[in-house]
Amino acid sequence: MSDEDAIKTAHRVEELSASDMDAVKKLKTAFDEIRRQMGRVIVGQEEVIEQLLIAMFGRGHCMLEGVPGLAKTLMISTLAQCLSLDFKRIQFTPDLMPSDITGTDVIEENRSTGGREFRFLQGPLFANVILADEINRTPPKTQAALLEAMQERQVTVGRVRHKLASPFFVLATQNPIEQEGTYPLPEAQQDRFMFKVFVDYPTFDEEFEIARRTTSTHSAEPTAVLSGEQILELQTLVRKVPVTDHIIRYTLALVRQTRVNRPGSPKFIRDWLSWGAGPRAVQNLIIAAKARALLYGRSYATIEDVQAMAMPVMRHRIATNFTADSEGVTTDVVVKKLIDETPSREGDLEKDERFKKIFAK
Repeated sequence: MSDEDAIKTAHRVEELSASDMDAVKKLKTAFDEIRRQMGRVIVGQEEVIEQLLIAMFGRGHCMLEGVPGLAKTLMISTLAQCLSLDFKRIQFTPDLMPSDITGTDVIEENRSTGGREFRFLQGPLFANVILADEINRTPPKTQAALLEAMQERQVTVGRVRHKLASPFFVLATQNPIEQEGTYPLPEAQQDRFMFKVFVDYPTFDEEFEIARRTTSTHSAEPTAVLSGEQILELQTLVRKVPVTDHIIRYTLALVRQTRVNRPGSPKFIRDWLSWGAGPRAVQNLIIAAKARALLYGRSYATIEDVQAMAMPVMRHRIATNFTADSEGVTTDVVVKKLIDETPSREGDLEKDERFKKIFAK
C-alpha cells in the first residue's frame, strides 16, 4: 500500500475527482516549468519563489523583507511574466496619497450633452500583481488604503465600490536595515499578509553566477506558463484538497499555544511573547499546506506541509517582548521551538494534559 493510500485509509480522506487529479498533475508540471523559467532570470532564491507561488495559489498576499539589491523587484516582475499577469509597481513614499494608488473621480465634459459628469480614473491597484515597494515608507493613511483591496478585492471611492482584477496578489517589500523615516505596519495590516518571506543573501556560487550574468551581455525573457484563468481554476483546486481532523487539530495546537496567559501555553511563550497569533494564522496555515501539497504533486496535505509553512505564516503574527529581544530570540526561534515541542503523531495531542487545556471548549 502506498503512503497516499495508507493516509486515506487511516483518516478517511475524500478523494479528488479524476479531473481534479489531472489538474494536480498539470500544476506539478507547471510548478517545475515556472521554476525553470524563473531560473533563466533569477539566480537561486528557490525557497522564496516556492513561497510566492504557494501564496498566490492560496489567494494570499506576501510581505518580502530583505536588504537592497537582492532582486526582489525583478523576481516579482519575472513571476508576473511567467503567469501572464498584469504587473504594476507602486513606489511608496511619505507624500503618497490613498487616491494615488486606488484612483480618483474626475469631472469631465460630456461632448454630446454639454453637461459635466464624474468619471473614475483607475489607480495602479487595478492590476493582477501589485508590488508595494518599501510599504513602510508611506504614512498609515495610505497604508490603510490597501486593507480593503487586500481583504475584499475592491476599493471604495466616494460612495462607489470598484472591483479589482482577478487574480489579485499584493507583494510588499520592506528594508530591515534602514528604519529612519519609516512607518511600521500596524498589526492589523500585517495580519492581512499570508506570508512574511525573508530574502537572504545569495551563496558564493549564486553570487558568482549573478556577477557573471549582470556584467555581460546576457539577457533572457521568461516564457508564460499559466494564464490568469488557469490560476483561478488552480486556486479553487487548492480549496478542494482534503485535510484530516488530526491536521486541523495540530495546526490549532501550534497557533493557540502562542496566546500568552491562555490555558496550556508553555512557559517559554509567557517568557518571550507579548501576544500571539489570531484565527487567520490557522486559516492561512491550512491553505498554505494544501497549496504546498499540490505543488509537490500530492492530492492530500500532511503534517510536514503544515510544519514547512509555519514560519512564513506565523513569524509576523506573534510579537516578542523585551526579554526575548535581550536574549536574541526571534519569532522564528519561537515557532521552531513550538514545532519541536508539539506532538505530531495522531492521538498524542489528545493524551497530553497540557493540550487538553488548549482544546478545552
